[in-house]
Amino acid sequence: MSEHVDLLVHGGDVLTVDEAGTLLRGGAVAVREGEIIAVGRAEELRTAYTAAETIGAEGCLVLPGLVNAHTHLAMTLLRGRADDVTLQGFLERVLRWEAELLSPKNVAAAVRVAIAESLRAGVTSALDMYWFHEAAERVARETGWRLHTGPTFMDVPDPADGLAYGERLEWARRDLADRSRRPGTRPVLFAHSAYTLDPDQLLDIAALAREFGALLHIHAAENAAEVATVEVRYGKRPVELLDSLGLLGPDLLLAHAVDLTGPEIAALARTGTSVAHCPVSNLKLGCGIAPVPRLLSAGVTVGLGTDGAVSSNTLDVLGAVRQAALVHKAAGDPTAVGAEQAVRMATIEGARALGLGDHLGSLEPGKRADLIVLDLGGPHLRPRHDPWSTLAYAAHSADVRDTVVEGRVLMRERVLTTFDEAAALADLEALA
Repeated sequence: MSEHVDLLVHGGDVLTVDEAGTLLRGGAVAVREGEIIAVGRAEELRTAYTAAETIGAEGCLVLPGLVNAHTHLAMTLLRGRADDVTLQGFLERVLRWEAELLSPKNVAAAVRVAIAESLRAGVTSALDMYWFHEAAERVARETGWRLHTGPTFMDVPDPADGLAYGERLEWARRDLADRSRRPGTRPVLFAHSAYTLDPDQLLDIAALAREFGALLHIHAAENAAEVATVEVRYGKRPVELLDSLGLLGPDLLLAHAVDLTGPEIAALARTGTSVAHCPVSNLKLGCGIAPVPRLLSAGVTVGLGTDGAVSSNTLDVLGAVRQAALVHKAAGDPTAVGAEQAVRMATIEGARALGLGDHLGSLEPGKRADLIVLDLGGPHLRPRHDPWSTLAYAAHSADVRDTVVEGRVLMRERVLTTFDEAAALADLEALA
C-alpha cells in the first residue's frame, strides 16, 4: 500500500546538489508537511507514494531553490534611480530618498514585487537587510515565501522609527525574543557597516546577536574608499577591525568582501566567517572583483547575492551565477570558479553562509522542500550535456517554470499562485 504525501515532483532530471553532486535522470522528490521525504527514481516514488498534488517535470531540471545571500528587497521602489555612479554617490542619493519615501506601506508594496521577481527567477529565500522589516515579513508570510530578516542598525537618521540607539537596541531585543523559530529560518541582526557604526556599537549588536543565537550580517570591504575611511578612523581595515573586536566567526556573514588582504582572507578562514559575493553590484558600482578563488582555496564559505535592485537592477540569482562563473576567469585562469562551484554558491553554499545548510540548499530527505523546476525546452538549453554548465552558462531566469517553498507551489506553469501579481505591480507603479 502506498504512503500519502502532499506533493510529488516527478519525471524530470533531479540535480540534488548533495556532496556527490548526484543527478537522477527521470527522478522525483516526495514532500510531506514542508519536508523532503524521499528523493529517487520517478517510477519507484510513484509506486511508493500517493500525492495530493503533483508536478510533472518531464523535459525539465529539478534543483534546490536559489538562495539570495544578500539583498535589500524594497529597493525595487528605486530601481533605475541611481545608475552609473560611485558607491559613495549611490549611498548619498539612496539615503536621501529612503528618508523621504519609506513607510511600512511602501516597503510592503516594494517587497511584494520583489517576491514576484524572485519567484519567477527560482529564488526561494533571501537574506534581506532593510528598514521596516516587520512589513517585509508580513508580506512574505502572506505569499508563503522564505525571508530571513530582522532589525537593522545604521548610524543615520532612521526612517523606520526615529529611536535613539539605546532604545533601538532594546526594541531589537524584544523583536528577537518574540520571533518564532520555524524550520528553515533563524533570527538575524543587521549591522550596516564599520563606517556607519562605531566599534562600541558593533560590540553591542554582536552581543545581542549571540544572546539569541542570531546570524549577524554586515557590509565589509566593499571598495577601496570604504577601507580607507575605516582605516583613517580606527587605524584598521574593516575586516581587521572586526577581527580585533572578536566579531569574526561562523555566525557572521560579510556582504561583498571585495578589498581583502591575504591575512584577512586567512582570518576569515580561521574563524569560519562566511562571505556573500555580489558580482553584479560590485561591477556596476565599480567596486572591483572580490577575490573569490582565493577565498574558496582558503576554505571560506561563499554564497551569492544580488544586492538591492538599485545597485544591481535585478534580483536574478541565476544572473549572479553566470557572472560569478565568468568574471573570475578574466585574470587569465579559465578554471577559476567553475560552473558547479557557481551553482553551489547559489544553493548549498548560500544556505551554509546563513547557517542553514542542514535545512536548505540541496534536495535530500530531512531538508525543507524548497525547489524549482527549470524548463529545458528552449533552443539555448540544447543539447543537455551537463546540468551544471546549463545552469551557469546558458539558463535564464525566464526558464524557471515552477517554484516550491516549504512544499507549497508558489508558482505553477509560470503563474504565481498565492497573490495577485498584476495588482502588486500596479501598486508599485503608483508609488513610483
